[in-house]
Amino acid sequence: MKRIYLLLATILLPLLSFAQNTAEERGWDDAVNEAVEPATAFIFNIVFYPWTYGPNGDTSTMPYVIILLLTAATIFTFYFGFVNIRRFPLAINVVRGKYDDIEGSDEPLGKVNVNVVDGDIVDTIKIEGEEGEVSHFQALTAALSGTVGLGNISGVAIAIAVGGPGATFWMIVAGLLGMSSKFAECTLGVKYRDVGPDGTIYGGPMYYLSKGLKEKGMGGLGKVLAVFFAIMCVGGSFGGGNMFQANQAAAQFNNMIGATGGSAGAVFGMVMAVLVAIVIIGGIKRIASVTEKIVPFMVGIYLLAALIVIFMNVGQIPAAFGLIFSGAFTGAGVTGGFIGVLIQGFRRAAFSNEAGVGSAAIAHSAVKTKYAASEGIVALLEPFIDTVVVCTITALVIIITGFYTNVDGLGGVDLTSAAFASVIPWFPYVLTLAVVLFAFSTMISWSYYGLQSWLYLFGRNKINEYIYKVLFCLFVIIGSAASLGAVTDFSDSMIFAMAIPNLIGVFLLMPKVREELTRYLKALGVK
Repeated sequence: MKRIYLLLATILLPLLSFAQNTAEERGWDDAVNEAVEPATAFIFNIVFYPWTYGPNGDTSTMPYVIILLLTAATIFTFYFGFVNIRRFPLAINVVRGKYDDIEGSDEPLGKVNVNVVDGDIVDTIKIEGEEGEVSHFQALTAALSGTVGLGNISGVAIAIAVGGPGATFWMIVAGLLGMSSKFAECTLGVKYRDVGPDGTIYGGPMYYLSKGLKEKGMGGLGKVLAVFFAIMCVGGSFGGGNMFQANQAAAQFNNMIGATGGSAGAVFGMVMAVLVAIVIIGGIKRIASVTEKIVPFMVGIYLLAALIVIFMNVGQIPAAFGLIFSGAFTGAGVTGGFIGVLIQGFRRAAFSNEAGVGSAAIAHSAVKTKYAASEGIVALLEPFIDTVVVCTITALVIIITGFYTNVDGLGGVDLTSAAFASVIPWFPYVLTLAVVLFAFSTMISWSYYGLQSWLYLFGRNKINEYIYKVLFCLFVIIGSAASLGAVTDFSDSMIFAMAIPNLIGVFLLMPKVREELTRYLKALGVK
């Protein structure tokens, strides 16, 4: 392991000098943007092809991929009998371990011979001293760390600035519907997961697309969809799951300390890359152990600050909710009225929780259980925490403090920061910590998503594994030091392109999900 760290440092140090020079010159940034701009525009225009609504001369647009995600979430909600609402208490009980004895009483799903070296279970998500994979809580936090992030801080502000307070209502609706999508895809992630000879767990849409559709006599289609998904996931992990996060965290940190220039970003990126490397080189077991600590902490500190603002303006709460509900159905102006407000809420919720994209199914697939639906039940908590709780709290702060009018024309993060700072002057420091933690947790989770897809495409061996991990760390530095706008757009397109093959597979495999749910509820004696 020490030799691996030494190799990583040897590779990263020259890159630091390169990143410093190119970031200061900015010519490299421009060259990269110009090189990828044609491909970016082409892919972006396909994935985010808009539906346009324009009453009374106003126009509002929503990408068809977002409509696809929301339509799928609505269908899943009805098909599975409002599992997002009816099984919410069950999800809480599963996470807190109430049914651990039932789930582990028989042969677990995908039981394997465990390869132990120096007391550690190699490259699996095992819990020390306990047979099996990660706990439900670890799987949930690992997946949450990939979604709870900058979208909860800046995305909410954008939605309210454009669509008004009423956009909050539709964000909540979209979050509730997205819970059903997460349930379906994560159930399939566990059901069709694969296990390597050394006990390593491999799972996600790649596997339920190829294996699940093969069962239905559509093996060729399943393989094509699986490969397409994996390619998009790898690209998304380097861009939106890495460079964008590093770039935004570096910008926020440098603003706080008053640093300027590309070299400051490169230094920040170097430190971040080392921290990321320490976590991801240890495999997914280490990722899960980190996220189970960092996710509750980062969400807790952010919500604490938000609650302070809300309670210091407690008298404004009824009026804030009045603005949310009235604005949800009476929006007007440049947003295109009611439809425009709805679009802003739905769009930001989809970008925030990624329900239907399929990424979370990769993390949830390695949980300790013999009932696939048990993890699907746990996964439905993700959009609830991410969108219904965190995003709504952020929205309340912006509305209660009056910054929803955005008279100064602030951007997403700046608007949120200004709203908090109006009550808590030192909040920008808390926000900086939150942004860095959100970015870090998102990066380590997306490194796992990308790794799983990379190994699916190029083969499961240590060489391919370390190639991906080294590349991922290099992109942390590049993202911190450069302004790669076109590359980020390209990677965002890839992330949402993942939804297309994923939802095709989930639609076709819906009966399998319902079978697993029925089997699990029967085992628990729950109707």
